[in-house]
Amino acid sequence: MSGDGHETDKNIEIWKIKKLIKALEAARGNGTSMISLIMPPRDQISRVTKMLGDEFGTASNIKSRVNRQSVLGAITSAQQRLKLYNKVPPNGLVLYTGTIVTDDGKEKKVTIDFEPFRPINASLYLCDNKFHTEALNELLESDDKFGFIVMDGNGTLFGTLSGNTREVLHKFTVDLPKKHGRGGQSALRFARLRMEKRHNYVRKTAELATQFYINPQTSQPNVSGLILAGSADFKTELSQSDMFDPRLQAKILNVVDVSYGGENGFNQAIELSAEILSNVKFIQEKRLIGKYFEEISQDTGKYVFGVDDTLKVLEMGAVETLIVWENLDMTRYVLKNSSTGEIVIKHLNKEQDSDQTNFRDQATNAELEVQEKLSLLEWFANEYKRFGCTLEFVTNKSQEGSQFCRGFGGIGGMLRYQLDVRAYDELSDGEFYEDSE
Repeated sequence: MSGDGHETDKNIEIWKIKKLIKALEAARGNGTSMISLIMPPRDQISRVTKMLGDEFGTASNIKSRVNRQSVLGAITSAQQRLKLYNKVPPNGLVLYTGTIVTDDGKEKKVTIDFEPFRPINASLYLCDNKFHTEALNELLESDDKFGFIVMDGNGTLFGTLSGNTREVLHKFTVDLPKKHGRGGQSALRFARLRMEKRHNYVRKTAELATQFYINPQTSQPNVSGLILAGSADFKTELSQSDMFDPRLQAKILNVVDVSYGGENGFNQAIELSAEILSNVKFIQEKRLIGKYFEEISQDTGKYVFGVDDTLKVLEMGAVETLIVWENLDMTRYVLKNSSTGEIVIKHLNKEQDSDQTNFRDQATNAELEVQEKLSLLEWFANEYKRFGCTLEFVTNKSQEGSQFCRGFGGIGGMLRYQLDVRAYDELSDGEFYEDSE
């Protein structure tokens, strides 16, 4: 499972960065007291500390007292926070600090600092009336790696493409007999030899594909998708051959016709697949939700939807894949009954939830005190590992995604085993009544 776990973690990191970008972009300050600071890997803390010192000196000359104080305050917070690091972390360091104006007009100091989940190659220092997040978008760019197999009658090339970086892993040439027989050879024998050589060529390509695109430690593919390219029908033969590894078969995104072999064919295949590659996330999402809908249409009993049912099944450890819309707006309240001390958990969406909500127990009218309040998405991101499931955030951009969000409330899961959620409804208090026979 290690392959998937890493993938899930990355998706969660990406979701957290998206959320952070939204929050930072919405924040506004008064005056120029908001500092955005990004240090790439291998940058020096000492360089930035010195620069902040110089900035402090310059800011001391600001005429307006209010503005001067808030700028000096922001620089001081940045200096304090940097003292916590003795060197720049391996992936770089991102720091935002300043005084922001909250919705009700109050001022509030915020400092956010973190090491991004992958290297950030930007260097930035800005003091402004807003935070600058443009460079964080680079972290959201997909770093998916794709495999290419370019196969024609003269040989095969294996390559990978990640972002704009293409790499040729290996190429070999092959000498296949041409179609016309030479005088005196029996046509049949010749055809048989020819088929045998073709067969061996396809086998060799299939074996090398496994060698290059399957990670021996995890025995999972090391690419997000595969493109088969070539002239003639070798590529089709390869994709349908039972010698071709089924783990790679599942990763084929596209089979394209190119007019050359070798590196020219590789470049041509990249051009022809550009659109598919940019939509890979999209395709993965369509596949995931498609699989979920399939469970439902075949009524396998291995699915769940809606917030209450999903959480119930999650607690039982039955969920294999938890699927959640990335903008699901629900809040999780942990409430305590003031008279009995009993803990109740409620999930409210935006419409039901206004901050003035007073929670009461319906039966006894006892007050329920809020112990903790957290967005449900945050809670999932923090807790999903505890339930032994993988967590997939989906968008509503594909037709499937949009149907999932509208029709199923944007939350559901695929289960490890068959389960009738309804049967557990009467037992939701956790009390199991035995038949008195």
